[in-house]
Amino acid sequence: MKHLLVLWMILCLPVVANAAPEYINFKPLERVVNTPVAGVKQTADVLPIITWGGDIATIYANGNTVRTSPGSLFAQNGLDYRLVREDVFANQVEQYLAGETPFLRGTMGMISLASDVLNKDPRTKPVVFYQMTWSAGGDALVVKNNIKSARDLRGKTIAVQAYGPHVDYLVRVLKDAGLSFSDVTVKWVADLTGTDNSPAAAFYEDDIDAAFVIIPDALALTSGGNVGTGAEDSVKGSKILMSTKTANRVIADVYAVRHDYYQKNKSEIERLAKTLMKASEELGDLVGQRTSRSSEYRSAMASSAEILLDSPEAIADAEGLYADCEFVHFNGNVKFFQDANYPRGFSAVSGEIYSSLKDLKLVSGGSNKLAKAELNYRQLDAGLVRTQQSEAPRFNRDQVSALVSRKQQQGSLDDGELFSFEVFFSPNQNSFSADLYAKEFDRVVELASAYGGAIITVEGHSDPMGYLRAKKKGQQPVVLGRIKQSAKNLSISRAQAVRDAIMSYADARRVTIDSSQFEPIGHGITQPATGICGNDPCAPKNEKEWHSNMRVVFRLIQVEAESDVFMPL
Repeated sequence: MKHLLVLWMILCLPVVANAAPEYINFKPLERVVNTPVAGVKQTADVLPIITWGGDIATIYANGNTVRTSPGSLFAQNGLDYRLVREDVFANQVEQYLAGETPFLRGTMGMISLASDVLNKDPRTKPVVFYQMTWSAGGDALVVKNNIKSARDLRGKTIAVQAYGPHVDYLVRVLKDAGLSFSDVTVKWVADLTGTDNSPAAAFYEDDIDAAFVIIPDALALTSGGNVGTGAEDSVKGSKILMSTKTANRVIADVYAVRHDYYQKNKSEIERLAKTLMKASEELGDLVGQRTSRSSEYRSAMASSAEILLDSPEAIADAEGLYADCEFVHFNGNVKFFQDANYPRGFSAVSGEIYSSLKDLKLVSGGSNKLAKAELNYRQLDAGLVRTQQSEAPRFNRDQVSALVSRKQQQGSLDDGELFSFEVFFSPNQNSFSADLYAKEFDRVVELASAYGGAIITVEGHSDPMGYLRAKKKGQQPVVLGRIKQSAKNLSISRAQAVRDAIMSYADARRVTIDSSQFEPIGHGITQPATGICGNDPCAPKNEKEWHSNMRVVFRLIQVEAESDVFMPL
């Protein structure tokens, strides 16, 4: 659940469109915002927040009030702010340029969109200094029944809010599907939810094939997250292709600060980052102890509901906001800003977003224009508790194996597929060195890092020529059966060898990936690239076709509905 969620949640507005949406020309933000740059005012005590679960920790740090209260975490650390909710990012940018606040609150994509206008004056160059959360379930890609996987978006029309959080999401999905913006038609709308000019409203139009929406709209459009029946607010045949429960390392919510203010107030910025880390820890403890600390918990959630949702009674909705995000805490900030090996670190995330925005001609210039703060995040751990790097497996291994085995038997591995690609090997090859497969291994590590909620099957396939030669010679069925089983055994051993090689490759580069996310499969000769002729594999016609059967397929499968498989943090 993201920005502008207030009206939808409080007034329970239906997502049904009453009028055709008005699509807008998505222009560079520097052509939208014309505010003259001014120095930061001495009275500029505004810390912007947005309607997002991560901002509940900021409210908690402020003493569950709009103005910093005595005894709050902010007050204890010499900080004093007035929290101002501003969900229209262009308004935030205007206030930032005018010096009414030195801070920006948004996603990495939103701040990247503003980079041209912010970098016109060196005083307002944005310095990203704190990562708050990853979206972990609050945002979704909803598609109609003509789309089975992300690659099916080619030639389709997608509705997205302009200048909003889903630009990040769109960028990443197209990239991983091997598509560019020239392969799709994007129709931009002004609002995120609750109006006729939102992606959810546009999704009712016949010419819209997909839409990036907040999760309440996604559930309404798909009859509760299943397949849309066409009843009530749903669209017949629609489904959630994936949410950020699967793509849980795509949308990063951050704070940035003006360069001139950062240079003069580094101590404050460091204290602010550290206090927000402390607040996320304490809030997490409070949520975990909400039964034994019920009065304190209810007070905190009621305050956040009032500040974010305009009603202290909207506690359930505030809880929903909180559940849809994953706080990164101290460890996440260290990784994001200082771990050069982390595939979803600042440089990687900002680089991929900026490159795509350049393709859309929404930013100009030769390189990424976002800077990161030069804070020593590793030394901000004093007084913090969650400073260990260990991460628990996200999947139940036994249930993953059972699910994948069932899909294999049913021939339905492509059901829920998001992305897939192939790695080829030579005849009689049983080892897979990083020297030979570094490019492919890098891609697997990157996908595993960005889509931590997806299962990745490692599917081995075998060359059918031995079986075909034996059959041509008239071998008995029992012999042919043994050859088939031998080929299957060989394919599973190769899949396991590839999986193990990837784990070793990641470990050698000090990249943590979750081994429970990977499931090796051996198909043997049952699914050759050359196809099936009758009941047997088709014989390769040339050497190229022969080599095409010697492969391992990586497939990312969305399993959000499998609660016994996926174990969310």
